[in-house]
Amino acid sequence: MTFWIITLAMTAVVSLLLIRALIRNDGGDVADAAAFDMQVYRDQLAEVERDVARGVVPAEDAGRIKTEISRRILAADTALQSGGAAGAGPKPVVVGLVALLVVGGSLALYFQIGQPGYGDLALADRIAFAEEMRKTRPGQQEALERMPPLPPSEDLSPRYLELMDKLRETVAQRPDDLQGQQLLAQNEASIGNFAGAAEAQRRVLQIKGADASASEITDYAELMVMSAGGYVSPEAENALSTALELDPDDGRARYYVGLMMVQNGRPDVSFRIWNALLRRGPADAPWIEPIKGQIMEVAALAGETRYSLPAIGNGAAKGPSAEDIEAAGEMTAAERMEMIGGMVAGLSDRLATEGGPPEDWARLITSLGVLGQSEQALAIFNNAMDVFAGNPGALDMIRNAGSQAGVAE
Repeated sequence: MTFWIITLAMTAVVSLLLIRALIRNDGGDVADAAAFDMQVYRDQLAEVERDVARGVVPAEDAGRIKTEISRRILAADTALQSGGAAGAGPKPVVVGLVALLVVGGSLALYFQIGQPGYGDLALADRIAFAEEMRKTRPGQQEALERMPPLPPSEDLSPRYLELMDKLRETVAQRPDDLQGQQLLAQNEASIGNFAGAAEAQRRVLQIKGADASASEITDYAELMVMSAGGYVSPEAENALSTALELDPDDGRARYYVGLMMVQNGRPDVSFRIWNALLRRGPADAPWIEPIKGQIMEVAALAGETRYSLPAIGNGAAKGPSAEDIEAAGEMTAAERMEMIGGMVAGLSDRLATEGGPPEDWARLITSLGVLGQSEQALAIFNNAMDVFAGNPGALDMIRNAGSQAGVAE
């Protein structure tokens, strides 16, 4: 209620200021200028009389000058009368329209781009709200039920459709046939039946068990996302987490984690993940173009108003070189601390702009703890926990580093 009271009060003040300006400018400036001119001309006329009396101006010239001044006085008087009539003030209808336009227009604009009833939230509250939304979002099956039915395959030949039916029938009779399930997943995906492909890929993972690769698990997560129209469900998130435990550098999995974050109110985390993937490259990676098509909007949502696309795959050196290590052995303790501080600053800058694997984040946190920079170590620790949300293996590594630095809870 307080919000609406303040909003209406501010709108009323703006309306009054506009109406006041309209009244004051409605002929008032013209009348004031005309009145000033008349006073000047009267003073000039009196001055001509005094000049004639002193003999400064001849009588014949004085007559011509007074005629010209009198003509100007008449013109100023006409302007004064015209301005006075116009300055009577705007009609009540005009005043009402101005007030209606300001008040009604402001409310209409707010209801279009604002969110009535949604209170302001502190950053911690927004993060907590996003986490709650993430935990309570719809599951995969609910997302599939919301999808429209699969359109008929008009572009496929009857012979191909017949073969697909036979493949489905054969695989259904032999559910533990790994090659059959893999073939079914590939073909279902090729005809756009991503839900069927995801189910076949799920069976592939069940059959392979612990031998399933990170790429195969990411395939399953990707098929679930595609079958849900681009929505990253909790089941897809779990698969992505498993894939990242096996391969923390899996670019596809990290892309979909970023997509999941922006869908659940954390564009800041999504931006850091996607920006790091762009910088890491390679330029022909399948996730590069989807990120390029979305990251500018995500950057704006994350508050990165001056962001521009980086050079794709511009990489950066990790850690000190062999020459640095050899040189460190010949330094004094103070010189070594200074060199370490410079390296830590460089690592911090690179992770902030380009991202990096969890090992680099953990190294930075522990290094800051050794240098006694606990406050900065805590900030980096919290940032890393956000960046690697959904990757339990990476989070364990970050927590261990935070414990060593004395900043983990």
